[in-house]
Amino acid sequence: METLILADNDLAEVSDKIGNLKHLRTLDLGHNHLTSLPDTLGDIDGLTDFLYLHDNRLTSLPASLATLTRLRYLNLSANPLAHLPDCVSHLSGLIELRATDNALSELPDSIGHLSRLRELHLRNNRLTALPSSIGQLRELRQLDLRGNPLKSLPESIARLPRLEKLDLRWVTTLDAPAWLDDLEARGCLIYL
Repeated sequence: METLILADNDLAEVSDKIGNLKHLRTLDLGHNHLTSLPDTLGDIDGLTDFLYLHDNRLTSLPASLATLTRLRYLNLSANPLAHLPDCVSHLSGLIELRATDNALSELPDSIGHLSRLRELHLRNNRLTALPSSIGQLRELRQLDLRGNPLKSLPESIARLPRLEKLDLRWVTTLDAPAWLDDLEARGCLIYL
């Protein structure tokens, strides 16, 4: 089995035996009532395509997820996450990370380790600032910061060579930095 869709099943827990599904490439646990995940999730070495964990009640993730270094897409949206779990920064294969509609008040400096990341979606969190290490995301094309109470942005964003879209709509607390003009001049779409 390569795809397992368990979304919309009112699940409150996932069996430890899920770790035995070594060939899974896609796992969808979204839209359930999960408050935790088994450590054995990190044993699914084949998990390379998609891991959907959105719309649950997760406040943390098992550290074992750090072993899923070939995973390309992770959706953590609509969970009561107050911080981005450390294991996420070890997912070096991630191309897209969605962590919208959570309670994130900061990002760890280690976010810069996600060197293959092309899309970072952080809409509707509690972010007031971003770490300057976000400038290490050299492959980043889209950065969605809509609806956050941002007070500042690191200038390192201006040096992201592939950034195509920076979405700052519904951010009413930010004085737009002057370097946004430079980004726009080189073709980046900026939504204010």
